[in-house]
Amino acid sequence: MSENVVHLHKPTDPPAADTAPTVLTVVPDAPPARPVPLWVRSGRVIKSGVTHESTRATVRAAARHGLYTFNGGRIVARRAWDGRTGSRYERMIRAAEAAGNLEAAEEWEERLQRFRAARHHRRMDLLHSPVDAAKGVAVGAGMSIGVLVALGVVMAISTGHAGDVITPLSATVDFIALLIRIVQIVWGPALSIGPFLALIALWSVGRKQHAAPNWALPTNVRSSEGEPITPSIVVKALRDLGISPLKTAIKEMGDAGASMLGPIRIAGCGVEVDVTLPSGVATDEVQKRRRKLAENLTRHEHEVFITIPEAARTVRLWIADSGALDEPIGPSPLVTDETMTANYKTGKAPWGQDLRGDAAELSVYQRHLLVTGLSNQGKTAALRALALWLALDRTVQFWIADLKGIGDWAMFDGIAQILIEGPSDDHVIQATEMVEDAVEEMNRRIEERRQDPTVVFEPLIVVVDEAQLAFMCPVVGEDKRPYGGAKATSRYFMAVRKLHNQGRAVDVLMWQGTQDPTDQNLPKLVREGAHTRASLVVGTESQSRMALGDKAVNGGAAPHLLRQGLDKGTLVVASDGITIPAGQASITVRTHFIDDEPAAEIAERAKMLRHGATTLRLVDQSEERDALADVAAVIGDAARLRTNEVLKRLHSLAPKVYGDQWTNDRLKSLLEEHGEEPKKSHGVMVVHRDHVLRALANRDGDGSASASE
Repeated sequence: MSENVVHLHKPTDPPAADTAPTVLTVVPDAPPARPVPLWVRSGRVIKSGVTHESTRATVRAAARHGLYTFNGGRIVARRAWDGRTGSRYERMIRAAEAAGNLEAAEEWEERLQRFRAARHHRRMDLLHSPVDAAKGVAVGAGMSIGVLVALGVVMAISTGHAGDVITPLSATVDFIALLIRIVQIVWGPALSIGPFLALIALWSVGRKQHAAPNWALPTNVRSSEGEPITPSIVVKALRDLGISPLKTAIKEMGDAGASMLGPIRIAGCGVEVDVTLPSGVATDEVQKRRRKLAENLTRHEHEVFITIPEAARTVRLWIADSGALDEPIGPSPLVTDETMTANYKTGKAPWGQDLRGDAAELSVYQRHLLVTGLSNQGKTAALRALALWLALDRTVQFWIADLKGIGDWAMFDGIAQILIEGPSDDHVIQATEMVEDAVEEMNRRIEERRQDPTVVFEPLIVVVDEAQLAFMCPVVGEDKRPYGGAKATSRYFMAVRKLHNQGRAVDVLMWQGTQDPTDQNLPKLVREGAHTRASLVVGTESQSRMALGDKAVNGGAAPHLLRQGLDKGTLVVASDGITIPAGQASITVRTHFIDDEPAAEIAERAKMLRHGATTLRLVDQSEERDALADVAAVIGDAARLRTNEVLKRLHSLAPKVYGDQWTNDRLKSLLEEHGEEPKKSHGVMVVHRDHVLRALANRDGDGSASASE
């Protein structure tokens, strides 16, 4: 049996001679890398520094502020050029011709001719101005010296020193020398600082206009805002609305959605395009995403309007030029055209401009009016502008109750037959009785029309501003009926309803302005009785429906999306008295603002057309009245008035005093008591102003008759 030998250690003996030697191959190390040239390393450092975000931000800032200054100068120069030449009018003419709007082109051409004529007149005046200025300076200097010498003579006489004659003159010379020294001191620094101030002013203009390339603008401004609206931008904005059927349909369209769009048309300060939605997409789905659509179009929400035209499954987009709606629209033609007159039946009031920049004119013929909105947004100004225009028709009568009472309607003193101003419950009671008197006048006209269908009446406009105070009035009358409220027992509510029902047939119209509409301060039956309904910004969509009605809001009217404080005077109007694009239920109007001073000037023109009118300011009715003096007051400047008209005005002046007991016989007895009596003129009993004034002059101190007796 053989044994296996296991060697536990490696052999240490050298190999035998016949064993082949092991060959070791030595691999040399790789050669050292070549050093990077200095110019390469420097280039990398320079590239890193140039492309660093801090460097890029610095370069953008430097370019931005430099271009702000440069382009600000260009903007100022262009504005100055536009103001001195007719280039702006020529641009508008070319734009109107390009849009195919020949009427607008003709209007701008007419404006250009008027501008050139006025400029020529000013230049001709300059030929005479140097001579007139020299004469004025000479006369002024001579008069000033004479006054100073006269003052010196008075001082010399008073003090007894002859040298005081020239004291005022020398003091004036010293004062002028002081002014010259001040100018000498300030002139040097002003010359040094002036150019820097001018550069800062130019920079400010450029900064406000973002007058720099897009890449140089700050990050929060640098966007595509203000880019021209193209079909691809509109389709992309619609695709990204988040409406799955719309997104899918656009992807499946071979033309990438272009077939949905109609032509993009220039419309005023923006563009307009009709979008035919694919099957399965409702128009209200797009309307509900107005803000997102505006942001997709790189516009603010208030710069995009969505309406529903006549075509099925179609929405009409009006997209404003960026920032265009923040620019003022200019003065009212009532202010600029002193020859303008009004016509209640055939004319239209120049109320403002629509979003396309076209004139927005409103017909008020036989239309009740309601203007509503939040406080301090221009409600009174919009309502007053219509009344100021209509006041230029001397046949129109006004009864006005201003329940704010801060003088907004004060210029109608001398135009309106009745003017109530004040916010108290007593003023609300007077306003309610005024509306009830209008109902009586309406009934009288209806009866007269029934007897003579050909009779024509002068229009009577009953205006109640801040009407919410009338609806919310808690006072209850002696007959246990409340003045306010929205029930059938409310005196104001029922009077307004009666005017709405039958007033337009005999030209007795109700105009109301009210704040923050609710069911309590603007009942449904009253707001739906107005033919023209207009709303400024309101708080909620439900208030928009109260102000304009469901049809207008469902059609795209959205006064609740206007910007409070920024869109003052912007109205959404639903009326057949204003031109509204076909298929739409409302129109947005930016109204002209007429301040108090120009409003007073327009009112003065209206008074001149009317040859004077007597305004009754209703007073406390509990005091004893001088009936004869009141008769003289209500006649005013008229040579004579019908006895019925005198009684009506007496009743409006003090309803509690001159109530139903005051009849033609009572008036006749009053005048006969003082030696006068009504006379007939053309078969109608009238009271002559001269007779009443003669009775007042002849009566003795104890013979005055009190209406309360």
